[in-house]
Amino acid sequence: MAKKGSRVQVILECTEQKESGKPGTSRYITTKNKKNTPERLEIKKFNPILKKMTVHKEIK
Repeated sequence: MAKKGSRVQVILECTEQKESGKPGTSRYITTKNKKNTPERLEIKKFNPILKKMTVHKEIK
């Protein structure tokens, strides 16, 4: 039986990757509580392709 709750898995994708012209994408998988944060997440994470910290936004 599955757990009941409002915690869901979300994918974060880098916002600066497309502008740089370099191939590939930087994505992270994390969880969030939908009741506490109904809007999309925006977190600074490390992008290994660009080798720097960039803003990663939640995608569908």
